[in-house]
Amino acid sequence: MLIGLGITLLVFLLMEIKAWLMHKYVLHGFLWKLHQSHHAPRKTFWEWNDLFFAYYGLLAMLCFIFGTENLDWRFWTGVGISLYGLVYFVVHDLYIHRRLKIFGKTGNAYLRALDIAHKVHHKTRGRDGSESFGMLWVHPKFFRLAKQKK
Repeated sequence: MLIGLGITLLVFLLMEIKAWLMHKYVLHGFLWKLHQSHHAPRKTFWEWNDLFFAYYGLLAMLCFIFGTENLDWRFWTGVGISLYGLVYFVVHDLYIHRRLKIFGKTGNAYLRALDIAHKVHHKTRGRDGSESFGMLWVHPKFFRLAKQKK
C-alpha cells in the first residue's frame, strides 16, 4: 500500500511535468487547431480543447482496467493520473476559468499567482509567444505580482 501511494504521488508530480511539456510543444505545436479553442472567447460550455481531458481519462481508465486485479503499478498510475485530472478540473476549469461560478476572489497568494500566470499565458491569442505552460507550478515572478496586487 505504501509503495502504491508513492507511485501515486510520483505520477501526480510527473503529470505536471508532462502537462507542461505537452502544453508547450504539442498543444501550442502541431495540435494547435484543437487547443486554439481554449485561447478564443468561449461560445459554448465545451471547447475542442476538452478532448485532451478525455485523452487523460482514457489513459487512467486503461491503467485501472489492467491494474485493478493485482493492484499493481498500473492501478496506482491510474490513481495518480485521475487525481491530477481532478485537481486540474478544480483549479483550471472551475477556479481560473470559472466554468461554473462557485469560486470567488481569494486572499491566497498561491491561487492569485496561478490566476495571474494563466492570464499572462492567455494574453497571447496565437500559438507563439505564450509563457507559463504549467498548471500547478508557478514561476516566482507571479508570486511577486500576486503579493503586489494584494
